[in-house]
Amino acid sequence: MAARKGAGVLELAVLGLLHESPMHGYELRKRLNTLLGMFRAFSYGSLYPCLKQLLANGLIIEDRPEEPNTALALQSRRSKIVYKLTADGKERLQQLLTEAGPASWEDEGFGVHFAFFSHTRADVRLRILEGRRSRLEERLESVRAALARTRERVDSYTLELQNHGLESVEREVRWLNELIGRERAEQEQAEQEKQARQYGSKYDKPRDKGR
Repeated sequence: MAARKGAGVLELAVLGLLHESPMHGYELRKRLNTLLGMFRAFSYGSLYPCLKQLLANGLIIEDRPEEPNTALALQSRRSKIVYKLTADGKERLQQLLTEAGPASWEDEGFGVHFAFFSHTRADVRLRILEGRRSRLEERLESVRAALARTRERVDSYTLELQNHGLESVEREVRWLNELIGRERAEQEQAEQEKQARQYGSKYDKPRDKGR
């Protein structure tokens, strides 16, 4: 199950990055390391099986250079392959970006989903943020309870480490609260503007020329 979740996160990351721009394999590896490395250990060995599966599913294509007649180094030709998103790949990406279940707010997937929030619907963004906050609040309760039980039995360094973990979770919850407040305010404003436009179009009708 964990391996499948990891594969899903990598699929989203690859499709999302290729949606922004076609890339060589090496460039894609560097971008993935920047994106995924912030949130989880990324193994380069998992990238090419993922690309192979995406190719087999018709979600991406390879744009290969013209192969010379001479038997030059195969590796140099491979390094020039550019991966591009297909129409099916764009559709699959949109499907992944609408998912707002537990996998999207767990440690494994939240950072990657967040990285593509600019391509995600507002209501889905809000559900993911609220789900992440709920999960971290549960974690806070657990950590605080563990601290209360063990505070008198652990050495000062272990206690400092536990406090550091607690502060990190509290800091992320505060950050999520700010994001959720901003998202709600923007959605309320958008809804008010929509209603204002509808109200205006309803009553702003042209007058009869004879009046």
